[in-house]
Amino acid sequence: MGRWRGLQALALALILCVSGCASGRPAAEPLLTFLGQSQVAFGTTVDGTAVGGLSGITYDAGRQVYYVISDDRSKHGPARFYTVQISLSDNGIDHINCTSAHPFGDRSGPSGLGAAPVPNQAHIPPDPEGIAFDAGRQRLYWSAEGERRTDREPVLADPWVRIAALDGGYLGQFALPPNLAMSEQRTGPRRNMALEGLTLAPDGRSLFAAMEEPGYNDGPLTNGDHRVLTRITKFDVADAAPVAQYAYPMEPAGHGADRNGVADLVALSDNTFLVLERSTATPPVARIYRAEIGSATDVSNMESMQGATLTSMSKVLAIDLSATLKPVDNLEGITLGPKLPDGRQSVVLVSDNNFSPFQITQFVLLAM
Repeated sequence: MGRWRGLQALALALILCVSGCASGRPAAEPLLTFLGQSQVAFGTTVDGTAVGGLSGITYDAGRQVYYVISDDRSKHGPARFYTVQISLSDNGIDHINCTSAHPFGDRSGPSGLGAAPVPNQAHIPPDPEGIAFDAGRQRLYWSAEGERRTDREPVLADPWVRIAALDGGYLGQFALPPNLAMSEQRTGPRRNMALEGLTLAPDGRSLFAAMEEPGYNDGPLTNGDHRVLTRITKFDVADAAPVAQYAYPMEPAGHGADRNGVADLVALSDNTFLVLERSTATPPVARIYRAEIGSATDVSNMESMQGATLTSMSKVLAIDLSATLKPVDNLEGITLGPKLPDGRQSVVLVSDNNFSPFQITQFVLLAM
């Protein structure tokens, strides 16, 4: 009988663990450990452009550099990314050096200023957000959120995922699923809440793009105490086309926050990710979750996820940066860096200062 009770207790513990992982509760032990941070001074310039608005980061192990994208809507320079050298140690970040700026090209040339508007609309500067380096093909992928306004003259531009050379030159563009297209009606992505995060699977076959918030079809924003579902789209890199879409459950915005959103993600495999969520609370709240696709439903053909019967991705809290990092600013980018001297995997984050002297550009080092 004692052995049977012991087995019952073990089974119950396993059930509770699975339930906790699926609901985003903390793991038994933290998956990530904070090691340190370093800041880039406000007003720093590189190649004549202001270093700010850093919203995505990716690591080039061959060159031992990071590519960091700015979400500047061409107010302080062309749409661009920076090459950054970061010296890491077991104790934190020793040195940061922004070495060069690279404007993104488009179909018409190297200006990097043009988005693809709907017919009869003005040329629209892009809103860059995510970036991912492809070591096998030696190129970059980057996302932009598109544009919509709801005044008398709607300005519409669809989000995109583009392919760029390492100097920023235009190489092509991925096809997007229809549910990511902007519309003059309240359907599709909301303004400034579209393709925020971007990551390439380690095998280079699949690219994943995360919506910051639910689109109009999928329900309300995270501006209360309720959980919402947003979409993560899987693309086949060889075909530059979408192949699946999954529901990702975001945490409620919480007390003092207007909303919560997916800021970025990095793939640990073609099934597992670290997902960065951050809210607009004062001070900001930032958490990283380890998320898995597992048996999640492909929601590509679901016009709306509201009230639908589906299985979402599962997740477990890896670290609450709000409890370990001081100060916490508007963290928006995450990537895997090199192995640290002690053998642990480094995880590097970057914040978006919104080009404000009252915010900071910070690089944060974690160990996994």
